[in-house]
Amino acid sequence: MGIQEINEINGDSLPLLSLNHVSFLCKSVRGSVKFYQEVLGFILIKRPSSFKFEGAWLFNYGIGIHLLQRERGANAPTKPSFINPKDNHISFECADMNLVKMKLEEMGIEYVSAVVVEGGVKFDQLFFHDPDGYMIEICDCYKLPVIPLNPCSVLQKHPLAATADLRLALAKDNDWMMDNLIADIIDITF
Repeated sequence: MGIQEINEINGDSLPLLSLNHVSFLCKSVRGSVKFYQEVLGFILIKRPSSFKFEGAWLFNYGIGIHLLQRERGANAPTKPSFINPKDNHISFECADMNLVKMKLEEMGIEYVSAVVVEGGVKFDQLFFHDPDGYMIEICDCYKLPVIPLNPCSVLQKHPLAATADLRLALAKDNDWMMDNLIADIIDITF
C-alpha cells in the first residue's frame, strides 16, 4: 500500500506562504544558541518581550529557529545513542558538502553520510545531532528536481516554482531580510 494520490488539489486549502520556523525545547537555551550560531550560521533576532519564558529566536536561510527552555523536572528525551537518518530531522541545502564535512570534523561533531542516486542524479546527505539530540541533515538535494506525481496547481501558482530561479529569488529575499535584521542585533538579549 503506497501513498494515495489526490488528482485535484482542493481550492479550499489554507493560503500558506512558506515554512516560518521550527521550534525546539532545550536543556540549555544558551548552549543551543551557541551551537546554531557556530555550526549552522544562524543569528539571534529579537523575540517578543511579552514572552514570560526563557527562549531565543534565530534566523538565517529564510527560516527561523525558536529555542525554548525546557521546564525543570520535565521529562527530557534522551539523546539518541546513534545517528539514524530515518529519524525526524530538519534539513538544510548546501553548495559545498566537502567543506561541511571538514568543518564538522574540525568541531568534533559526529555525523553519518549517505549518497543517493536517482535517475542519474547523485546527491549527498550528512546527518548529525544538536546538543539536545534533534537531528539535522545537510544535503545538496537541490540537484534533484521537484517533480509532482500528478498535475498540481499548487506548484503552478508561483511563476518560478520548481526552478533554480525560485531558489535564487528566495536567497535574495533572505539577504535583504538579513541586512535589515543587523540593525536590531545590538538590542538582542535572551
